Parts: sequence; structure tokens; C-alpha cells
Amino acid sequence: MGKNFVSRGLALKSIAAIPFAALGISAALSPAQAATDNKKQFKYQDKPGPGGAKCASCRFFRKPNACTIVHGKISPNGWCIAYAK
Repeated sequence: MGKNFVSRGLALKSIAAIPFAALGISAALSPAQAATDNKKQFKYQDKPGPGGAKCASCRFFRKPNACTIVHGKISPNGWCIAYAK
């Protein structure tokens, strides 16, 4: 066996550690960072979208200023790419 040999057990242990490393990284984000990241992901904006679409008329909007998809406080006059009438 050559210098680059990796045992099956070591490979499996390395693969098993990946989800735990991901959890550690996500736990390091503050709630504010997580909310910001989510808003960027869905391209949230505080103004109406195409055709005047607004969060207030979206099926995911929760009065007075929340959404089941976008995290954090949102404007009823805002819009994101998850908009669904």
C-alpha cells in the first residue's frame, strides 16, 4: 500500500464529522446574521415588487410584520422572490 492510503474507518469517521462541522458553523451565526442571510437569499426589499406585488398580499405574510419564509421583521409593503398571491 502506498503513502496515500487512507483506511476505510478513517474515511467514514471523516465523512461522519461533516454534518457536525456544519452545525458548528451555523450555530456561530447570531440571530441577526441568520435573518440578514435569509433576506439576501430571498432578495427581500422594503418596496413593492413587479406589478406592485407586496408582502401584505402574499400567502406567506403574517400580520403585522412577519413571514413564514423570510426571517425577521418585514414591511407589509416589501417584496421577495418567494412571493405567492
